[in-house]
Amino acid sequence: MNLYRGCSHGCIYCDSRSSCYQFQHPFEDIEVKRNAPQLLERALASKRRPGMIGTGSMSDPYMHCEEELCLTRKCLEVVRKYGFGIAVQTKSDRILRDIDLLDEINRNAKCVVQMTLTTYDDELCRIVVPNVCGTKRRIEVLDAMRARGIPTVVWLSPILPFINDTEENISAILRECIRVGVKGIICFGMGLTLREGDREYYYAALDKHFPGLKQQYIRRYGNAYEVPSPHAAKLMRLFQRICRENGMLSTPEDCFRYMEEMPERFSQMSIFDMVGK
Repeated sequence: MNLYRGCSHGCIYCDSRSSCYQFQHPFEDIEVKRNAPQLLERALASKRRPGMIGTGSMSDPYMHCEEELCLTRKCLEVVRKYGFGIAVQTKSDRILRDIDLLDEINRNAKCVVQMTLTTYDDELCRIVVPNVCGTKRRIEVLDAMRARGIPTVVWLSPILPFINDTEENISAILRECIRVGVKGIICFGMGLTLREGDREYYYAALDKHFPGLKQQYIRRYGNAYEVPSPHAAKLMRLFQRICRENGMLSTPEDCFRYMEEMPERFSQMSIFDMVGK
């Protein structure tokens, strides 16, 4: 469920800028699906059993325009009305505005809040993701969700070679994830992906903030789609060890499976439905 197309967060690595998504206008010029709540209500009203709904995979549901438009909140109200669950992915503390609805959805069905954390140092984070709250504030959001009993998942992705691919950075993020009770961490390896459209924007940011680093990328990676950190193997071992020792889900498959599963009471209800046929 993507309510917006485009984004105003300004992440220097954003894959959604890639030419394959065929944006015909500036990425910051947000397209708005104003009738999304009505379309969602129509879709959910026809479903026999509730399930999980995801949002935030392409465009953040809590961008700046959400403050005025409240489309995400309106859709959450529809989700609550029909007893569905929700998995929300965001970088923004604006999600706290809706913590009452998220709490109610979690008590009646299931809610999982997903936060991206890649850069522990907030000064560096402001360069990498300039137009949204920093890592420390996002950790406060995760802690607020924990206090309400709302489970959380962290996206440790992407990790930028020669920028935040250090043991100190990864360890600091993981320590905070342990402290605030994160259920699982999604990591697709220690690196990032670059393709046409995305690569040019990223390289322009490197020229602006990290002079000389673009040339280092070109020499090492050329035009490769996958851009792994030189320290990828060591950092993945560190990541997997800390997750294993602290009981956090640590593979994308396990995290996605957890987010897709409805609580046991819904599974039992579906079995009775089958018996009654």
